[in-house]
Amino acid sequence: MTLFHFFNCAILTFGPHAVYYSATPLSEYDTLGTSIKSAIVYLVTALVKLVCLATFLKVSETDHFDPYQEALKALIGFVDVAGLYFALTQLTHRNISQNHKFQAVGLGWAFADSVLHRLAPLWVGARGLEFTWDFILQGLEANANLVFSISLAALGSLMWLRKNKPKTLIPIIYVCAVIVATMPSITSYLKRGLGWHFPEVVGFQLSISLVMALISCQLFSACQRPSY
Repeated sequence: MTLFHFFNCAILTFGPHAVYYSATPLSEYDTLGTSIKSAIVYLVTALVKLVCLATFLKVSETDHFDPYQEALKALIGFVDVAGLYFALTQLTHRNISQNHKFQAVGLGWAFADSVLHRLAPLWVGARGLEFTWDFILQGLEANANLVFSISLAALGSLMWLRKNKPKTLIPIIYVCAVIVATMPSITSYLKRGLGWHFPEVVGFQLSISLVMALISCQLFSACQRPSY
């Protein structure tokens, strides 16, 4: 029963990444190499963030929300944006379109994040004798993070790779990118500042991820239309 619970949670956490890759044209264009490269960039970025967090953040003895610490954490979180910029603009890719490139980069980014932050807790906790919903919620959170990562990669693609985008959409693109990039700080405020429970936070993440995915899709489609 414990292994059954572990496999269910693992499939819920990592399965959507495989489904997304196989169910979209990414598998047809063999973009696995791009996803692997972006995953490696994520791991390097995570190491840089870890060093910055250990250097500049103080160890809090309480679980209360500290605006200064959270603002600094959000600022350090923009290292992810720098990593995505490198993955989108500096890595060598196969001859694939911009549409497939940002999806492959976002997919690899999200998968590396799930492996780094959720595999060990699943292996240690989900095999316990007592059933808990926390690991199912972690799987749902990983799904929301997958949508966030692809949305941020799409917005980054519009910011750095699309030159002839409508000027009226530029502020919207940047605002949406900031919202997605600061989502970890937003969820931290909901948990520590407002006292939201984990199911409420995950529900919020899933809802916002769908909204941001819809907005990113509309922005990407609008920027691809020829201007007259």
